[in-house]
Amino acid sequence: MDNYAVIGSPIAHSRSPTIHHLFAEQLGHEIAYKKLEADEKSFEEHVESFFTKGGKGLNVTLPFKKQAFSMSDNLSSNAKECGAVNTLSFSEDGRISGESTDGIGLIEDLKSNEVVIEDKSILIIGSGGTAQSIIPQLVANSAQQLSLSNRTIENAISLKEQYIHLLDITCLEGELINRNFDIVINTTSAHLEGTLPEINPVAIQNSVCYDVNYSYGETIFQKWSTENGAKKSLQGWGMLVEQAAESFYIWRGIRPKTREIIDRLSSEPEN
Repeated sequence: MDNYAVIGSPIAHSRSPTIHHLFAEQLGHEIAYKKLEADEKSFEEHVESFFTKGGKGLNVTLPFKKQAFSMSDNLSSNAKECGAVNTLSFSEDGRISGESTDGIGLIEDLKSNEVVIEDKSILIIGSGGTAQSIIPQLVANSAQQLSLSNRTIENAISLKEQYIHLLDITCLEGELINRNFDIVINTTSAHLEGTLPEINPVAIQNSVCYDVNYSYGETIFQKWSTENGAKKSLQGWGMLVEQAAESFYIWRGIRPKTREIIDRLSSEPEN
C-alpha cells in the first residue's frame, strides 16, 4: 500500500485525507493518507523522514509552501512561476519534485462551472500566497487583464512586480474601485474573521464572484456578492477538490472524477 500525507501547521482541520481516500475508493486504489504536524525547524526533517520510510507523495499546506519549493530538486514551470509548492513527489533516484496545484484547481473549477477566463478582466482581492499561486494559471488561460486589490497596497505592488514579465497587472484600492470586472476572486482570509474584504460593490456588478474560502452554506463574501449585483457567486469547495485531484494525478497517473466528491463534501459536514 502506497503512503501519502499532508503536512502543515495547524493541520487538524485538513480535509485532504478524506478527499484522497474518496479518490482511492472511487478508482479502486489502496492507499494510506495521514496528517503530519510540523514546525518551521522540523519541516525538512519530517519530509526527508517520510520519503526515507517509503512515502510516495506529500501535500504541503501553510506555512510551508515556500520551504517545499526550496527543497525541491525538480520544479515544474508552473511551480517556478508561483515560487511555492503544495505537492511533493519522490522518485526512485532520491530526487524530490515539486508542483503547485492551487491555480490548476481554481481553473478546473471555474471551467466546470462554465466560467470563461479567456479575454476576461479579473480582479483578485488579496495579495498573499493564494493570489500568488493562481496568477500564473490565469495568465496561462488567456485572461485579458488582471487587477489586484489589497488592504496594504504595498503588498499588491510587490506581487505585481513578481509577475511583471507575464502581464501588466493594475493595483487598486478596493473601496475606490469605480468599474466592474468580469470575474472577481476573493483570496483573503476575511471570512475566517467573520468580515468582508474592503471592496466597492461597483466592482462586482454582473460579475462572476469566486471565494476561495469554503463553508457549509454560503460564505460571507458569497452572500454579499449575491445581494450586491453579482450574476454568479461560487465558493472554494471545487478548488479544494480539484487541486487535490491534480495531486492525485501526479502521484497515481489517473485523475479522479470530482463532481460527486465536491457535492458530497460541501453538503455533508460529517464527511
